[in-house]
Amino acid sequence: MNPVKMMVAPKHHLFLIGFFGFCVDCFVQGQKNNTLIFTKENTIRNCTCPDDIGDNDCDYSLANLICNCKTVLPNTIEKTYYNNLTIWFTDTATLGMLLNLTAVHDLKLSLCGSVPLSSEYLTIWGLQRLQIKRDRNGQLPDQSLTIFGSYDKNTQDKVKVQCKGRQKITYISILYTSLFNRYSPLKAYSVENISNIADHFPSLPYSDNFSTTNNKRYVITFIY
Repeated sequence: MNPVKMMVAPKHHLFLIGFFGFCVDCFVQGQKNNTLIFTKENTIRNCTCPDDIGDNDCDYSLANLICNCKTVLPNTIEKTYYNNLTIWFTDTATLGMLLNLTAVHDLKLSLCGSVPLSSEYLTIWGLQRLQIKRDRNGQLPDQSLTIFGSYDKNTQDKVKVQCKGRQKITYISILYTSLFNRYSPLKAYSVENISNIADHFPSLPYSDNFSTTNNKRYVITFIY
């Protein structure tokens, strides 16, 4: 099924829209630590980890031991910038609450529950790399996807010129959560040089809420 033709009801207001005009690597120099967020028994834990927790996905005891973790309430979670973010999740509703409309450079998603999951479309700003783990028992291999790195040199040079001219390039990834319900190659395709999202993708979630100016261009990447 083509994800462009699907639609879900918005769950968040796009009050941060004006802050997400990105050139390549524009926010990578911010947060340096690895952030881990997981849910356990209706509790959300937000952890700062000095190193990647490695292959110990969904090991909550280890995370609490080696990371600096604190319990947070759902209504206190802010949409912010992450350089390296790992989320352990069991359902797409919680994943959407934690991830949707968040700016992430390097993202890892680990499924700690069972399938099937409900289908949702999550919007991620500035995503460059994605790694997913579908099986907590390690029977299925991890999969990864590089988004910015897939552009050829001509595209990179073009983006640099546009950045110098102060034309904002906003990178938006649309993640289709049903990809966790099956094992198949992780796929993505990008549409570049979009000036008006609603015109190009009228059925895309939030398309009518994205701000559009004469000095902004979008790169839309669909991940499924």
